[in-house]
Amino acid sequence: MPSSVVTRVPGKINLQLSVGPLQRDGYHPVATVFQAVSIFDDVKIALSDKSGISINSAKSDERLPLDNNNLAFRAAQLMAKKFDISDGIEITLNKEIPIAGGMAGGSADAGATIVGIDALFSLGLKRNEMEKIGSELGADIPFTISGGTAIGTGRGDQITPVLSRGSYSWVLALSSSGLSTPAVYNECDRLREGLQVAPPHVSDSLLQALSKGDAVALGRALSNDLQPAACSLKPALRLILDVGMDYGALGGLVSGSGPTVAFLAENEDHALDLVVALTSSGVVGNVVRASGPVPGARVIESA
Repeated sequence: MPSSVVTRVPGKINLQLSVGPLQRDGYHPVATVFQAVSIFDDVKIALSDKSGISINSAKSDERLPLDNNNLAFRAAQLMAKKFDISDGIEITLNKEIPIAGGMAGGSADAGATIVGIDALFSLGLKRNEMEKIGSELGADIPFTISGGTAIGTGRGDQITPVLSRGSYSWVLALSSSGLSTPAVYNECDRLREGLQVAPPHVSDSLLQALSKGDAVALGRALSNDLQPAACSLKPALRLILDVGMDYGALGGLVSGSGPTVAFLAENEDHALDLVVALTSSGVVGNVVRASGPVPGARVIESA
Protein backbone atom coordinates (compact mmCIF):
# COMPACT_ATOMS: atom_id res chain seq x y z
CA MET A 1 0.00 0.00 0.00
CA PRO A 2 1.42 3.43 -0.92
CA SER A 3 1.88 6.07 1.76
CA SER A 4 0.70 8.88 -0.54
CA VAL A 5 -0.88 9.54 -3.93
CA VAL A 6 -1.22 12.69 -6.04
CA THR A 7 -4.38 13.18 -8.09
CA ARG A 8 -4.56 15.73 -10.92
CA VAL A 9 -8.01 17.17 -11.61
CA PRO A 10 -9.18 19.70 -14.24
CA GLY A 11 -11.33 22.77 -13.98
CA LYS A 12 -14.48 23.06 -16.08
CA ILE A 13 -16.27 25.45 -18.37
CA ASN A 14 -20.04 25.39 -18.82
CA LEU A 15 -20.51 25.60 -22.59
CA GLN A 16 -24.18 26.04 -21.82
CA LEU A 17 -25.93 26.62 -18.52
CA SER A 18 -29.73 26.60 -18.65
CA VAL A 19 -31.28 27.45 -15.27
CA GLY A 20 -34.88 26.58 -14.48
CA PRO A 21 -37.20 28.30 -11.98
CA LEU A 22 -36.47 28.30 -8.25
CA GLN A 23 -38.01 25.24 -6.55
CA ARG A 24 -39.54 24.95 -3.10
CA ASP A 25 -36.42 23.16 -1.84
CA GLY A 26 -34.39 26.29 -2.64
CA TYR A 27 -32.62 24.78 -5.64
CA HIS A 28 -32.88 25.40 -9.38
CA PRO A 29 -33.07 22.52 -11.87
CA VAL A 30 -30.36 22.98 -14.49
CA ALA A 31 -29.35 21.55 -17.84
CA THR A 32 -25.72 22.16 -18.60
CA VAL A 33 -22.96 21.04 -20.92
CA PHE A 34 -19.62 20.78 -19.12
CA GLN A 35 -16.20 20.65 -20.70
CA ALA A 36 -13.10 19.83 -18.65
CA VAL A 37 -10.17 22.07 -19.59
CA SER A 38 -6.42 21.97 -19.03
CA ILE A 39 -6.15 24.06 -15.89
CA PHE A 40 -5.40 21.62 -13.08
CA ASP A 41 -5.22 21.29 -9.32
CA ASP A 42 -2.94 18.61 -7.87
CA VAL A 43 -4.22 17.06 -4.64
CA LYS A 44 -1.89 14.96 -2.51
CA ILE A 45 -3.47 12.46 -0.12
CA ALA A 46 -0.99 11.07 2.41
CA LEU A 47 -1.16 8.81 5.45
CA SER A 48 -0.50 10.77 8.62
CA ASP A 49 0.78 9.85 12.08
CA LYS A 50 -1.82 12.26 13.46
CA SER A 51 -5.37 10.98 13.83
CA GLY A 52 -8.22 12.47 11.85
CA ILE A 53 -8.06 14.62 8.71
CA SER A 54 -5.89 17.67 8.14
CA ILE A 55 -5.73 19.94 5.11
CA ASN A 56 -3.19 22.49 3.92
CA SER A 57 -2.28 24.39 0.79
CA ALA A 58 0.98 24.62 -1.13
CA LYS A 59 0.13 28.28 -1.84
CA SER A 60 -1.35 30.62 0.74
CA ASP A 61 -4.64 32.28 -0.20
CA GLU A 62 -6.95 33.72 2.43
CA ARG A 63 -9.98 32.85 0.26
CA LEU A 64 -9.21 29.12 0.58
CA PRO A 65 -10.75 27.54 3.71
CA LEU A 66 -8.56 24.92 5.37
CA ASP A 67 -11.22 23.32 7.57
CA ASN A 68 -14.53 21.54 7.13
CA ASN A 69 -15.75 24.39 4.92
CA ASN A 70 -13.41 22.96 2.27
CA LEU A 71 -15.08 20.41 0.00
CA ALA A 72 -11.91 18.27 -0.16
CA PHE A 73 -11.92 18.01 3.64
CA ARG A 74 -15.59 17.01 3.60
CA ALA A 75 -14.94 14.47 0.84
CA ALA A 76 -12.24 12.86 2.98
CA GLN A 77 -14.61 12.79 5.97
CA LEU A 78 -17.32 11.14 3.87
CA MET A 79 -14.93 8.52 2.45
CA ALA A 80 -13.53 7.73 5.92
CA LYS A 81 -17.06 7.24 7.26
CA LYS A 82 -18.30 5.15 4.33
CA PHE A 83 -15.29 2.82 4.24
CA ASP A 84 -14.45 2.73 7.94
CA ILE A 85 -11.03 4.33 7.47
CA SER A 86 -9.39 5.09 10.82
CA ASP A 87 -5.93 6.12 9.54
CA GLY A 88 -4.88 9.75 9.77
CA ILE A 89 -5.13 11.52 6.38
CA GLU A 90 -3.30 14.67 5.30
CA ILE A 91 -4.54 16.56 2.24
CA THR A 92 -2.29 19.05 0.43
CA LEU A 93 -3.81 21.26 -2.26
CA ASN A 94 -1.71 22.71 -5.06
CA LYS A 95 -4.16 24.98 -6.83
CA GLU A 96 -4.17 26.45 -10.33
CA ILE A 97 -7.95 26.46 -10.83
CA PRO A 98 -9.25 29.89 -9.75
CA ILE A 99 -10.93 30.09 -6.34
CA ALA A 100 -14.61 31.14 -6.63
CA GLY A 101 -14.05 31.50 -10.37
CA GLY A 102 -16.98 29.51 -11.77
CA MET A 103 -14.66 26.66 -12.82
CA ALA A 104 -15.56 24.19 -10.02
CA GLY A 105 -12.21 24.50 -8.23
CA GLY A 106 -13.56 23.40 -4.86
CA SER A 107 -15.58 20.60 -6.42
CA ALA A 108 -12.51 19.48 -8.38
CA ASP A 109 -10.50 19.14 -5.16
CA ALA A 110 -13.30 17.04 -3.66
CA GLY A 111 -13.39 14.84 -6.74
CA ALA A 112 -9.62 14.45 -6.62
CA THR A 113 -9.81 13.53 -2.92
CA ILE A 114 -12.36 10.79 -3.57
CA VAL A 115 -10.24 9.34 -6.40
CA GLY A 116 -7.06 9.67 -4.30
CA ILE A 117 -8.50 7.94 -1.23
CA ASP A 118 -9.84 5.14 -3.44
CA ALA A 119 -6.29 4.61 -4.78
CA LEU A 120 -4.48 5.07 -1.45
CA PHE A 121 -6.60 2.50 0.37
CA SER A 122 -7.10 0.18 -2.67
CA LEU A 123 -10.88 0.40 -2.35
CA GLY A 124 -11.44 -0.69 -5.96
CA LEU A 125 -14.33 1.68 -6.64
CA LYS A 126 -15.64 2.09 -10.18
CA ARG A 127 -15.70 5.59 -11.58
CA ASN A 128 -19.51 5.80 -11.51
CA GLU A 129 -19.46 4.73 -7.84
CA MET A 130 -17.05 7.58 -7.05
CA GLU A 131 -19.26 10.00 -8.99
CA LYS A 132 -22.27 8.90 -6.92
CA ILE A 133 -20.34 9.57 -3.69
CA GLY A 134 -19.34 12.98 -5.02
CA SER A 135 -22.97 13.88 -5.75
CA GLU A 136 -23.71 13.63 -2.02
CA LEU A 137 -21.45 16.67 -1.46
CA GLY A 138 -21.91 18.93 -4.47
CA ALA A 139 -23.52 19.10 -7.92
CA ASP A 140 -20.29 19.70 -9.89
CA ILE A 141 -18.22 16.98 -8.21
CA PRO A 142 -19.35 14.00 -10.35
CA PHE A 143 -18.25 15.80 -13.53
CA THR A 144 -14.78 16.58 -12.13
CA ILE A 145 -14.35 12.81 -11.70
CA SER A 146 -15.66 11.90 -15.18
CA GLY A 147 -14.12 14.78 -17.16
CA GLY A 148 -14.36 15.09 -20.94
CA THR A 149 -17.53 16.72 -22.24
CA ALA A 150 -20.85 15.84 -20.65
CA ILE A 151 -24.43 16.92 -20.05
CA GLY A 152 -25.39 17.57 -16.44
CA THR A 153 -29.07 17.51 -15.44
CA GLY A 154 -31.02 17.65 -12.17
CA ARG A 155 -28.80 19.90 -10.09
CA GLY A 156 -26.01 19.25 -12.60
CA ASP A 157 -24.94 16.05 -10.87
CA GLN A 158 -26.59 13.54 -13.24
CA ILE A 159 -23.86 13.09 -15.84
CA THR A 160 -24.26 11.81 -19.42
CA PRO A 161 -21.18 11.80 -21.72
CA VAL A 162 -21.46 13.81 -24.93
CA LEU A 163 -19.96 12.96 -28.32
CA SER A 164 -17.36 15.65 -28.88
CA ARG A 165 -14.93 15.59 -31.79
CA GLY A 166 -11.62 17.40 -31.80
CA SER A 167 -9.97 19.68 -29.27
CA TYR A 168 -10.90 23.28 -28.54
CA SER A 169 -8.65 26.23 -27.74
CA TRP A 170 -9.83 28.42 -24.87
CA VAL A 171 -8.67 31.75 -23.50
CA LEU A 172 -9.67 32.39 -19.89
CA ALA A 173 -9.82 35.87 -18.39
CA LEU A 174 -9.33 35.33 -14.65
CA SER A 175 -10.43 37.72 -11.93
CA SER A 176 -8.50 38.63 -8.79
CA SER A 177 -11.72 38.41 -6.74
CA GLY A 178 -14.38 35.72 -6.84
CA LEU A 179 -18.15 35.65 -7.01
CA SER A 180 -20.35 33.74 -4.58
CA THR A 181 -22.45 31.12 -6.39
CA PRO A 182 -25.48 31.60 -4.05
CA ALA A 183 -25.26 35.38 -4.57
CA VAL A 184 -25.30 34.95 -8.35
CA TYR A 185 -28.33 32.64 -8.20
CA ASN A 186 -30.11 35.11 -5.90
CA GLU A 187 -29.41 37.92 -8.36
CA CYS A 188 -30.66 35.72 -11.21
CA ASP A 189 -33.94 35.23 -9.31
CA ARG A 190 -34.19 38.98 -8.69
CA LEU A 191 -33.68 39.80 -12.37
CA ARG A 192 -36.28 37.20 -13.37
CA GLU A 193 -38.89 38.29 -10.84
CA GLY A 194 -42.36 38.29 -12.40
CA LEU A 195 -41.16 36.48 -15.55
CA GLN A 196 -42.25 33.05 -16.73
CA VAL A 197 -39.10 30.89 -16.52
CA ALA A 198 -38.95 27.90 -18.86
CA PRO A 199 -37.71 24.47 -17.74
CA PRO A 200 -34.00 23.98 -18.41
CA HIS A 201 -32.98 22.39 -21.70
CA VAL A 202 -29.81 21.55 -23.63
CA SER A 203 -29.26 23.30 -26.95
CA ASP A 204 -29.45 21.02 -30.01
CA SER A 205 -27.23 23.40 -32.01
CA LEU A 206 -24.52 23.17 -29.33
CA LEU A 207 -24.60 19.36 -29.31
CA GLN A 208 -24.48 19.28 -33.12
CA ALA A 209 -21.48 21.62 -33.13
CA LEU A 210 -19.64 19.35 -30.67
CA SER A 211 -20.46 16.19 -32.63
CA LYS A 212 -19.10 17.78 -35.83
CA GLY A 213 -16.08 19.37 -34.14
CA ASP A 214 -17.23 22.74 -35.53
CA ALA A 215 -15.61 25.46 -33.41
CA VAL A 216 -17.34 28.31 -35.27
CA ALA A 217 -20.80 26.82 -34.65
CA LEU A 218 -19.86 26.04 -31.04
CA GLY A 219 -18.84 29.66 -30.49
CA ARG A 220 -22.25 30.84 -31.71
CA ALA A 221 -24.07 28.33 -29.46
CA LEU A 222 -22.37 29.18 -26.14
CA SER A 223 -24.89 30.43 -23.55
CA ASN A 224 -25.24 30.95 -19.80
CA ASP A 225 -28.47 31.94 -18.03
CA LEU A 226 -26.42 33.15 -15.04
CA GLN A 227 -24.39 35.59 -17.13
CA PRO A 228 -26.75 38.60 -16.72
CA ALA A 229 -26.68 38.09 -12.93
CA ALA A 230 -22.88 37.74 -12.80
CA CYS A 231 -22.51 40.91 -14.93
CA SER A 232 -25.00 42.73 -12.71
CA LEU A 233 -22.90 41.95 -9.62
CA LYS A 234 -19.59 42.57 -11.43
CA PRO A 235 -20.18 45.06 -14.30
CA ALA A 236 -16.54 44.85 -15.46
CA LEU A 237 -17.38 41.41 -16.91
CA ARG A 238 -19.43 43.07 -19.67
CA LEU A 239 -16.39 45.07 -20.76
CA ILE A 240 -14.18 41.96 -20.77
CA LEU A 241 -16.75 40.10 -22.90
CA ASP A 242 -16.98 43.02 -25.34
CA VAL A 243 -13.20 43.31 -25.70
CA GLY A 244 -12.71 39.58 -26.29
CA MET A 245 -15.38 39.50 -28.98
CA ASP A 246 -14.00 42.67 -30.59
CA TYR A 247 -10.64 40.92 -30.86
CA GLY A 248 -12.12 38.04 -32.82
CA ALA A 249 -13.13 35.35 -30.35
CA LEU A 250 -15.51 32.79 -31.90
CA GLY A 251 -17.64 33.09 -28.79
CA GLY A 252 -17.42 34.13 -25.16
CA LEU A 253 -19.32 33.66 -21.94
CA VAL A 254 -19.04 33.85 -18.19
CA SER A 255 -18.13 30.37 -16.92
CA GLY A 256 -20.75 29.01 -14.51
CA SER A 257 -21.47 31.56 -11.80
CA GLY A 258 -18.34 33.53 -12.78
CA PRO A 259 -16.32 35.64 -12.68
CA THR A 260 -13.98 33.72 -15.06
CA VAL A 261 -14.75 34.65 -18.67
CA ALA A 262 -14.07 31.96 -21.29
CA PHE A 263 -13.40 32.79 -24.95
CA LEU A 264 -13.28 30.20 -27.72
CA ALA A 265 -10.46 30.67 -30.23
CA GLU A 266 -10.07 29.18 -33.72
CA ASN A 267 -6.81 27.41 -32.85
CA GLU A 268 -3.73 27.73 -30.62
CA ASP A 269 -2.21 30.58 -32.65
CA HIS A 270 -5.45 32.54 -32.50
CA ALA A 271 -5.64 31.85 -28.77
CA LEU A 272 -2.15 33.30 -28.29
CA ASP A 273 -3.15 36.43 -30.25
CA LEU A 274 -6.27 36.76 -28.09
CA VAL A 275 -4.21 36.47 -24.88
CA VAL A 276 -1.92 39.28 -26.06
CA ALA A 277 -4.86 41.48 -27.12
CA LEU A 278 -6.78 41.01 -23.86
CA THR A 279 -3.68 41.55 -21.71
CA SER A 280 -2.66 44.73 -23.55
CA SER A 281 -6.25 46.08 -23.39
CA GLY A 282 -5.89 46.61 -19.64
CA VAL A 283 -9.40 45.32 -18.86
CA VAL A 284 -8.16 42.11 -17.25
CA GLY A 285 -4.98 41.32 -15.33
CA ASN A 286 -4.58 37.56 -15.72
CA VAL A 287 -5.25 35.75 -19.00
CA VAL A 288 -4.35 32.11 -19.65
CA ARG A 289 -4.79 29.56 -22.43
CA ALA A 290 -6.35 26.14 -21.99
CA SER A 291 -7.55 23.29 -24.18
CA GLY A 292 -10.41 20.89 -23.82
CA PRO A 293 -11.77 18.35 -23.41
CA VAL A 294 -9.39 16.61 -21.00
CA PRO A 295 -9.93 13.60 -18.70
CA GLY A 296 -11.30 13.89 -15.16
CA ALA A 297 -9.45 13.26 -11.91
CA ARG A 298 -6.55 10.81 -12.33
CA VAL A 299 -3.78 9.55 -10.04
CA ILE A 300 -0.47 10.79 -11.48
CA GLU A 301 1.92 9.81 -8.67
CA SER A 302 2.12 7.14 -6.00
CA ALA A 303 4.83 6.82 -3.34
